[in-house]
Amino acid sequence: MKQLPELMDALMAEVGDVAISAIAASSKPRDAEGSYMPVFTVGKNIGQTIASTLNVPFFQTSHQAGHILAGRIGNPPLREPFVALHLSGGTTESLLCGGETVTALGRSLDIHAGQLADRIGVLLGFDFPAGAALERLAMLGRAEARLPASMARGDLDCHLSGAETQCRRWLTTGEYPRETVAAELFDLISRTAARMLSAACRETDAGQALIVGGVASSSLLREQIPLRLAKLGCQAEAVFGQREYASDNAAGVARFGMRKLLETEGLPCIF
Repeated sequence: MKQLPELMDALMAEVGDVAISAIAASSKPRDAEGSYMPVFTVGKNIGQTIASTLNVPFFQTSHQAGHILAGRIGNPPLREPFVALHLSGGTTESLLCGGETVTALGRSLDIHAGQLADRIGVLLGFDFPAGAALERLAMLGRAEARLPASMARGDLDCHLSGAETQCRRWLTTGEYPRETVAAELFDLISRTAARMLSAACRETDAGQALIVGGVASSSLLREQIPLRLAKLGCQAEAVFGQREYASDNAAGVARFGMRKLLETEGLPCIF
């Protein structure tokens, strides 16, 4: 709240003399009944106030839908319905996406993929968020699937807290080098993600799987998940968005706003 006026000044100085045609904001975490976090009230209220002041439309979507739309930037249109896997510090969830409808299929039943990476990375002395530094360390190690994937409900759901406990034990006892522990952690995330995606695609007959969220920017996971899917016999195509948009929810929210504006004005939407 304190920084917003300065950010707005900097933004308008950068974009220059433009006509703002609409405002879009994420107003809730997910497209689900009762989805709520207080932080989204701030964005919604400020967005609505700016829109009212400028007398332009205000469109609201969810944080998760923003990530999914950001992941589609730069990719050919996906065949709907498709499965999306949202991997971040606050979410590990598979979803069925079609039109503007997003339906939850599976999730982590304890901690999330980004939390796991951050907690072990911080334990290793890296700054938070620690995913990128942990990945660089992992690239120096070799994984041998020492961490078992813990799945539930036919692989639609997963548990990740056991992997955190085991990694902490290894680091405390020195049983494996730091780089080995990091490599095992990323290997576990890739196997878990692939099993969740395979189960979701099997459940829905979806032919494509979009992987989004901050964790999806990982080069290791972008390499490993398609290989794991193939090993599982899953025929679905794994699709990743551009790396710079993996954690850029705002890009997806802006895309949503543009699409809604074009629809409102009866203009064709070309993206």
